[in-house]
Amino acid sequence: MTRPTILAACALLTLAARADAATPERPNVLIVITDDQGYGDLGCHGNPKIKTPHLDKFAAQSVRMEYFYVCPVCSPTRSGLMTGRYNYRTGIVDTSLGRSMMDPKEVTLAQMLADAGYRTGIFGKWHLGDNYPLRPIDRGFQEALVLKGGGIKQPSDPPEGSGYFDPVLEHNGKTVKTKGYCTDVFTDAALKFIDDKSDKPFFAYVAYNCPHTPLDEVPDKYLEPYKKMNLAASEFPKVGHPVPKTDEDVTARIYAMVTNIDDNVARLLAKLDERKLADNTIVIFLSDNGPQQPRFNAGLRDRKGTVHEGGIRVPCYWRWPGHFKAGRTVDRIAANIDIAPTLVELCGAKQPPKGTFDGVSLAPLLTHEKVDWPDRTLFFQWHRGDTPQLNRACAARSQSWKLVQPMGAGVDSMVPKNPPFELFDMARDPLEMKDVSADHPDIVAKMRKEYEAWFKDVSSTRGYDPVRIHVGAPQENPSLLTRQDWRGPKTSTAPDGLGYWEVTVARAGKYDVTLIYPKAAEDSPVEFKLCGATVKQTVKAGSTQVTFKGVELTAGDGRVEATIERDKKTVGVHYVELKRVD
Repeated sequence: MTRPTILAACALLTLAARADAATPERPNVLIVITDDQGYGDLGCHGNPKIKTPHLDKFAAQSVRMEYFYVCPVCSPTRSGLMTGRYNYRTGIVDTSLGRSMMDPKEVTLAQMLADAGYRTGIFGKWHLGDNYPLRPIDRGFQEALVLKGGGIKQPSDPPEGSGYFDPVLEHNGKTVKTKGYCTDVFTDAALKFIDDKSDKPFFAYVAYNCPHTPLDEVPDKYLEPYKKMNLAASEFPKVGHPVPKTDEDVTARIYAMVTNIDDNVARLLAKLDERKLADNTIVIFLSDNGPQQPRFNAGLRDRKGTVHEGGIRVPCYWRWPGHFKAGRTVDRIAANIDIAPTLVELCGAKQPPKGTFDGVSLAPLLTHEKVDWPDRTLFFQWHRGDTPQLNRACAARSQSWKLVQPMGAGVDSMVPKNPPFELFDMARDPLEMKDVSADHPDIVAKMRKEYEAWFKDVSSTRGYDPVRIHVGAPQENPSLLTRQDWRGPKTSTAPDGLGYWEVTVARAGKYDVTLIYPKAAEDSPVEFKLCGATVKQTVKAGSTQVTFKGVELTAGDGRVEATIERDKKTVGVHYVELKRVD
């Protein structure tokens, strides 16, 4: 048994002994994850302009994971966090167009903790599937107040629309209109959940959608101070890669959103203090990827959507008073896939079969100052498209080295047959200032071989067949399909987008099918197809929806195709609602 394993076992036995003694009980867990908050979007990370006093104080009370990594974009990071597994194993390859639905066979952290007797709640952004059996309430969360898809004011919004103020959300599978600013609304719900006087420990996953775009809706209280600041690139420290030319209004809006998050984190921590739960609650703060817009990022290279440090290295702090020494910095590499194994261990949950997790428990690093920690290599890859491609927009990171192939992330990107790889000496050059691949061809070859073995392994787990939405199941009836999850070579959010939805009809029978589309400018043919059934009619000018009553559908896998003629061109509708009626 290795030393980390021995230390971890001792920590687990200590927790079990304390649980037997009934004081204190197993720790509560609070995870706060923000959306597109960069490494440089904290005062404690050297940003002289942004106001994050509460997060800065929290950081000082915590263990700092100095080199903590996530995926370059949202859904892949979140699936890795929830499962402890690389996202390519889970069905998640991208953020939209049917590529961000997690295979229902995956077991989530919420399920593991619920099985261990925890109350589980999610508040904010799920981004791993909007329909049964992919929703958070299908995946182990007993309480859920969430936005759909990848964010508010996106194609996953309900037909009536939504906004950052008074957002329309999903509460335990039911659509609700809320009151207030989105970040405040999610915090209010989390506070209510934490305040429940239950004897069970809780797991609260607070996943803010800010400071993600759109940026047009920001509380004036937070925005006005930043509008008065000089936020030009010249105002920030000159470290590492220079701050690119920025839009000061955009930066002001992002910083306002982050300061609002800061105040809301303070509310969560104050609730723990009020309930005298702080000493027995593990609190984790992190972001899901680097910043989307150009701005100060503490000298890191590039930003969201890339596998350079600016895209995948994020703030990560862990606090558990009396267990994790405040103010410590851990310099060992770690990643989103390590969160689930760590919490499963620290919370005394049942360990999954060996080999399930790609990540490892960080408990020894968090609880001990000196640990004989073996080196390992972490892997990252993201690009648009239905199927990942070898050697495209990927990276391998060991403790000392990082191999990067940065090309090809975009949907139309072309990658050479033998794309160039960069190599960085991370021990001497953590900001990726100098490519040393020409000086170390042996290390490049070794790490490329490791990456290729990893790619083959994760791709073989389930392949990349589409994850299917189930319609007509009692758990969700009706089912509303949105453009978030449609697929096909002509899919887009543009008016002329054309796609389809891969579904499983859970039960044969009669269905009322409603197609929803922008107002028809003239009388227009509409058509619906699924599982051998085809229905069509012409709708009147000015209409926005049509319902086909009692459509007979057979059970099994099928493809929903729903179209309307517009300007003599066949385009997809925006929503399809399927309601089983017998």
